[in-house]
Amino acid sequence: MLEQIWDLQRALNLRIGVDTASMNEEEKTRWALNYCRAMSQEIAELTDSVPWKWWAKYQKFDEQNARVEVVDLFHFLISIAQVLGMSAADVHAAYLKKNEVNLKRQDTGYTTKDETDSRHI
Repeated sequence: MLEQIWDLQRALNLRIGVDTASMNEEEKTRWALNYCRAMSQEIAELTDSVPWKWWAKYQKFDEQNARVEVVDLFHFLISIAQVLGMSAADVHAAYLKKNEVNLKRQDTGYTTKDETDSRHI
């Protein structure tokens, strides 16, 4: 399933004129920043779907819109991964390794920051 999403995102990016596979370093930097900014906006839209104003009684949880915003985030996150040259298999493998790190951190209490525990990912 992840490979299919990767293919669909690549096709969408190409359709709008963004070829993540042929970017030079300057373009990679620019597009990684563009996608980070877009994700920041999508996070704000997701936040607005949740009644975060504890003082405002009129707010309702818009779960359907929240789901849409999560998918929008995936579009941009996958695009960033593609800018970085990561395949779906690369992300899957990195996720598994990082999940092991996170579990180990929980097992050990994660009382001190260790910048080296994720270097192998």
